[in-house]
Amino acid sequence: MQSPERIHPALWRATQLARGAARTLPTGHAALSAELPDGGWPLGSLIELLTPHPGVGEIRLLRPALAQLETRRPIALVQPPHAPHIASWMSWRLDPRQLLWVAPEKPVDALWAAEQILKNGSCGALVCWLPHVRPESLRRLHLAAQASDLLFIAVRPSRAAQNATPATLRLALAPAPGGLSVHILKRRGPVCDTPLYVGLEPGALTPSSPRHAPLDRRLPALPAAGRHTPALAA
Repeated sequence: MQSPERIHPALWRATQLARGAARTLPTGHAALSAELPDGGWPLGSLIELLTPHPGVGEIRLLRPALAQLETRRPIALVQPPHAPHIASWMSWRLDPRQLLWVAPEKPVDALWAAEQILKNGSCGALVCWLPHVRPESLRRLHLAAQASDLLFIAVRPSRAAQNATPATLRLALAPAPGGLSVHILKRRGPVCDTPLYVGLEPGALTPSSPRHAPLDRRLPALPAAGRHTPALAA
């Protein structure tokens, strides 16, 4: 019987991971790469990371992949919940000059900015935090991503797992000691019932403020006995 891959590269058996159907970027995490089609993050498609709250370690999970991007291509962060921690980026050997930080005032502006970045194609990666997004908006972004070679990540709340998605890859993240528990909810391949553990490097600590050196200053001379101190000018 002819294998599905010989018929078309986008076909695969439901019992096996898809191979050769997409361009990928290595994740830098062996346990995770072993469970992903073609062993990495798919490029030119929507990837969803579902988190119970922002900042569980989604950027640290992506750090090895971001470090592999060409330094001339910016890394766009659209609508992040917090300002990028430059000390962490530098400790990860990522050039802060690559960062393109987009902080729109309205959610609709974030969607517009993300779509323009995908269509422009000059960035190497786009990470977009989307706490509220309509299904048709996700499909629109996914279509725009398919015409690019970007690493496109949408960070969404965990409750989004109840809804359908056009994403080719959807992961649910949860904090774990020293790393993350990663549950693969959707991939081009068989169902993954068991969450994975992915260890993460710690983030950079903000250096403590240096202590002030003691002042080395002469004390003013005390007035001589029997003399009055002159009054201060008003």
